[in-house]
Amino acid sequence: MTGILLVNLGTPDAPTRGAVYRYLKEFLLDPRVIDINPVARNLLVRGIIAPFRSGKSAEAYRELWTENGSPLKFYGERLAAQVGEILGPNYVVELAMRYQSPSIASAIGRLMQARVEKIKVFTLFPQYASATTGSVHEEVMRVLSGQQIVPAVEMISSYATWEPMITLFAENARKFDLATYDHILFSYHGLPQRQLRKADAFNHCLQSSDCCETLTDTNRFCYSAQCYATTRAIAAQLQLAPERYSVCFQSRLGRDPWTQPYTVRMIENLAKSGAKRLLVFCPAFTADCLETVIEIGSEYRDDFIKWGGEQIDLVESLNDKPAWAAAVSGYLREPA
Repeated sequence: MTGILLVNLGTPDAPTRGAVYRYLKEFLLDPRVIDINPVARNLLVRGIIAPFRSGKSAEAYRELWTENGSPLKFYGERLAAQVGEILGPNYVVELAMRYQSPSIASAIGRLMQARVEKIKVFTLFPQYASATTGSVHEEVMRVLSGQQIVPAVEMISSYATWEPMITLFAENARKFDLATYDHILFSYHGLPQRQLRKADAFNHCLQSSDCCETLTDTNRFCYSAQCYATTRAIAAQLQLAPERYSVCFQSRLGRDPWTQPYTVRMIENLAKSGAKRLLVFCPAFTADCLETVIEIGSEYRDDFIKWGGEQIDLVESLNDKPAWAAAVSGYLREPA
């Protein structure tokens, strides 16, 4: 038996202040997420961020919530079920969240009970970052370190330019008439610039204005460089001219500089320069969630209209699309 562990970042168990508080606390206390002094991190998260942001965030989650619950979770459950059906009886497929439930520990427990000989860990975010994929892998290793018998483990670090994924994002974009948009944005979740520098072993990071625009052996594990590579691959399939699209980064937290340009500033500048219609991709997320549906599709749309724009359309993520399940299954299937 081969165990498949599909992992997404996480979601509150309910759109309530208490549930969101617990989620934010677990998420932001991860030293890979807020990589500062532990005492300062605890004071910041427990004393300021979680208490003060949980109420407003709960309102956003209530807007996002559906009769099936959190989209991130139910899309993940449907994807896991499809992948399990495609792969067949020699595989056991489990969904886990890095934060909250179902936990990585509980999912690995079920895989061990099924007596799997190998576990493949597939994160549902294509670009590598220490705060996301790195944290998942660390937690998997922590959980397995408590087992007397540790199966073989394969961890997929990233798949930023994996052609089946790129093709599916491009197909979703073709549902729109691309020629009618003034500009197309590829918006990714942001990271503090200090985290990009910490991951750089070659003194390459942020040394020039275009250091991320080409993926090389030197920066191949750079989150920002992988985001640009994903963008170029999708744009190539859609035959977009370079002047038709831009890369940007959303979801900042705190005052330190994050990956730039910032999505909200780019939307503002486009609106004030006369752009009326924008199309936005969010290829850091393979499932729609708060950052896509609410942040882009609601909050940034309202800002765009306030600044003089007329319409923002969001390219749907891959979610539980059968073609996405088939692609993931093909990636994870053991060689014959």
